[in-house]
Amino acid sequence: MQKRFPSLSGYGVTWSANKRVAIVALVITALLIIAATTAWFTGRGEHSESTNAPSQESSSSPSEAAPKPAAGSGSVPKPPQISEPVAFAKAAAAMLWSYDTRDTDHDQQLAGMGAWMTKETKYADWASVSGQVPDPLLWSRMADQNQHATGTVTEGHYPGAFKQALAEDPSAITEAYIYVVTVNGRQQIEWKKGGGGAEERAVTLAVQCRPSHDCRLAGIAPSVTQ
Repeated sequence: MQKRFPSLSGYGVTWSANKRVAIVALVITALLIIAATTAWFTGRGEHSESTNAPSQESSSSPSEAAPKPAAGSGSVPKPPQISEPVAFAKAAAAMLWSYDTRDTDHDQQLAGMGAWMTKETKYADWASVSGQVPDPLLWSRMADQNQHATGTVTEGHYPGAFKQALAEDPSAITEAYIYVVTVNGRQQIEWKKGGGGAEERAVTLAVQCRPSHDCRLAGIAPSVTQ
């Protein structure tokens, strides 16, 4: 019986202690849309956690920027030209849940994902995104088994706390234009000799959508907020 390799999305979401406290406060109390937004992304130190696998070290430190896609991005799609937060978050979730080790190496995967990130480093938490990718050794083992996955999205929505805060103070979001969106869907994983399986997926994303600009990914929350 084929051994099933872990899914891509189950690896190494890395957040500092400061970020962990900040994100819980921001999402639950909907302070993400006001001044505390910055604190989410500017903490120091590292703490790894995973919902589907033992903790792993992130492939990138919080201070690192997203890599340039000079080496190509393999099967990772380019970010769509979308200016609506929920629609962009749904596309980003499908990207995060999809990968193909048959034609995309570790560096290409990171470069492709990096292209989705906001270029405003003040708000970009690359560590939370790059931490979704297994380390190079595990990636190579997945490639030995031709492991690949396809993510499909069933729905996306603003969490209740975010909608309430936005309704109470619509102008507060105009500092960073960062929106919180929760996306639900499914990930289909396949590997050699007909091996495969499927899992339900859910993720809460922070996306930046400034007026007259395409949306970009800012970060991934360490837990799902409905």
